[in-house]
Amino acid sequence: MNVEKIVELIGSDFYVGVPDSQLKPLCDYLMNTYDIDPIHHMIGANEGTCVALAAGYHLATGKIPVVYMQNSGEGNIINPVASLLNDKVYAVPMVFIIGWRGEPGIYDEPQHIYQGEITIKLLEDMDIKNFIISEETTEEEINSVMRAFRIELAKGKSVAFVVRKGSITYAENVKYTNQNKMIREEIIRHIVRFTGEDPIVSTTGKASRELFEIRTENGQSHKCDFLTVGSMGHSSSIALGIAVHKTTAKVWCIDGDGAVLMHMGALAVIGSNKPKNMVHIVINNEAHETVGGMPTVSKSMDFVEIARGCGYPYATCVNTFEDLDVELKLAKDMKQLCLIEVKCSIGARSNLGRPTTTAIENKKNFMEHLSDF
Repeated sequence: MNVEKIVELIGSDFYVGVPDSQLKPLCDYLMNTYDIDPIHHMIGANEGTCVALAAGYHLATGKIPVVYMQNSGEGNIINPVASLLNDKVYAVPMVFIIGWRGEPGIYDEPQHIYQGEITIKLLEDMDIKNFIISEETTEEEINSVMRAFRIELAKGKSVAFVVRKGSITYAENVKYTNQNKMIREEIIRHIVRFTGEDPIVSTTGKASRELFEIRTENGQSHKCDFLTVGSMGHSSSIALGIAVHKTTAKVWCIDGDGAVLMHMGALAVIGSNKPKNMVHIVINNEAHETVGGMPTVSKSMDFVEIARGCGYPYATCVNTFEDLDVELKLAKDMKQLCLIEVKCSIGARSNLGRPTTTAIENKKNFMEHLSDF
């Protein structure tokens, strides 16, 4: 179904969300129509903050906001939905548009399987009436559903559209770029040259896929790498948990700007603990690239100053491979916590594969490797 018609039938003039590949037609439509505009369209750091931001919009205007997300974001909205939106508390209504990854019966990646199974149940448990949009859904059905949804919204309740893969369309394609020159896969290739047998925790998305393929290409074992295929924003905390309990290991975290933003409080916890054996690398392409390329707010941020303010003893930023190699060598020998921000272009190989080992196999091999330290 054409996304423009869905937007018209919902009738809201304010959207906020975290990008999702299955909602790319909606994301592209919003970027083409509004770009990033605090009056009509914003991209949040995580889905919970999107709910709070949408609640502020409702309080200020009395109108109904729309929050969009991948279904993995349901976990991030449970608290504000239950303790802020619910009609037993403030009765703040909003419409959710949720991309359904891991729908039962449809093949998907392991991190989406269980989340896909419980997507509808979580909405029901949160007392959010929902409707599933499929390729066969008609304009008349959406119109009818919205009439019923408006009754719920008037009661201060929230409602949701759950979008199956390939169910919404948009004629125009948006290409996202930045001015950075370094390619992420090559950045990770440089990192691997310095890490040796050190454990690496890599973040959600294409970075972990690229790390896996680089190891395969090099004829190396995958035992050194924990691929955080889900749980976006938590790889640095996983790395911290390892670093403080494996003090003889140099622990590297390959992170992304969108992931850091999603749970930014982790920087403060890492900085306060100051593990001397941890290197935090933030590959910053100013985009949610894995799910389509929509921008993050990192272009206007200074991760180096933020890290220093959070207590990191050493933090730096590089935008050339020559400087990256210098900093990687320093980090390898350094006896204190450090952060390296690496400015990165947007883009990946079209034939980029996925890990061929299961998540359980990855965990077992990684834990066995950690036992050597």
